[in-house]
Amino acid sequence: MTILKAAFLILIGLSGGLAVGTGLVAFLTVLGIVPRLAQITKTHAFIHWYQRSIIIGAVFWTWTGLREAEFCLLKDIVIIYGLFAGMFVGLLAAALTEVLNVLPILAKRIHMVDKLLWLLMAMVLGKMLGSLFHWLFFVPFS
Repeated sequence: MTILKAAFLILIGLSGGLAVGTGLVAFLTVLGIVPRLAQITKTHAFIHWYQRSIIIGAVFWTWTGLREAEFCLLKDIVIIYGLFAGMFVGLLAAALTEVLNVLPILAKRIHMVDKLLWLLMAMVLGKMLGSLFHWLFFVPFS
């Protein structure tokens, strides 16, 4: 591999990580997801635990993703993990319904109010095509 190709791959990897990282930070801070989640669950006293768990989880799963780690867990542990993951997604969805007016505000700020449907369709199709690309090219069929 030439130095130019390696530099290009490094640039793409860093750019993708920066985009995802800033999107996550914007999602969690600007939208106020963590405080709203604590308010909905009436656990405002544990907000520092929410913040720590998000940081530890992001670092841990990034590390395991880079190491391509595999976990062999018992069925009962997987069920418990799935239960907690489902609860988290449900609570996150409940918090998101409170701040769902983000897209109209974004459309107004970038002067695309009349193109809001196109903005939504671009987001949906981008997610769908990205998921299809991932599953078709990166997930091995057994």
